[in-house]
Amino acid sequence: MSKTTTLRAHDALDDLLDAERAALLAGDLDQIGRLVTQKESLVADLHGADVSEIERLQRKMARNQVLLDRALLGIRSVANRLGSLRRIRRSLETYDKDGRKSAFDGIGESRLEKRA
Repeated sequence: MSKTTTLRAHDALDDLLDAERAALLAGDLDQIGRLVTQKESLVADLHGADVSEIERLQRKMARNQVLLDRALLGIRSVANRLGSLRRIRRSLETYDKDGRKSAFDGIGESRLEKRA
């Protein structure tokens, strides 16, 4: 691979990592998905690049990975919360005078009745 191709790949990857970071900070998951394939291709083209430049790119990748991990954690948290809310809507839990829990499953969604 020529030095020119490696330099182009390095510059393109540097720009792409900045774009990926911006997308992560903005919560633009569609953009992040589109950048993955490009990133993989550019990383493959870095063969023969200067070690110090590769280390700098690795730091940027690690920074973005932390942001991505946090975004995924947030998404999982929201999904879990939504699941809990769905379960709560489908059942009713009460406690008797002795503190025993009783659950009534199959409670339907509340529906609004329209009257003329």
